[in-house]
Amino acid sequence: MADSSFDIVSKIDHQEADNALNQTVKEVGHRFDFKGTGATIAWSGGQKAVEIRANSEERANAVLDVFKDKLIKRGLSLKILDADEPKLSGKEYRLLITLKEGIDQEQAKKISKIIRDEGPKGVKAQIQGDELRVSSKKRDELQEVIALLKGKDLEVALQFTNYR
Repeated sequence: MADSSFDIVSKIDHQEADNALNQTVKEVGHRFDFKGTGATIAWSGGQKAVEIRANSEERANAVLDVFKDKLIKRGLSLKILDADEPKLSGKEYRLLITLKEGIDQEQAKKISKIIRDEGPKGVKAQIQGDELRVSSKKRDELQEVIALLKGKDLEVALQFTNYR
């Protein structure tokens, strides 16, 4: 019997992220506490980053909180966000948030070490670029690995794909 396998990836559903951003734009435009603060949120550099502008540091952080709220409601993990501190630029504060996608080498090594040390013995993990392929002769062992990784608090948002 051939090995069963699945891939561990860290991808962003860009459509859902775009919907969350659009909902945030609407809410910031309608809420009374944002009136007259010049608070805006928009994509920056394609869909790789988000830029928030406001007349105070508190308003910029408030817009970020609204954005986080919308992401959670759309089923996206907050681990995809890498937010800087609001910086004063002229008369307004700017807050740049980078979206993290893919598993870097250091994280991939950490995940494969967890699988090797704490997972079932017959399971193999291979790093393939910015994702990991996990394989085993038994499907039950793969289910155990998924449960193990879901229980860990890792720095990246993980998805499990191509289960066969």
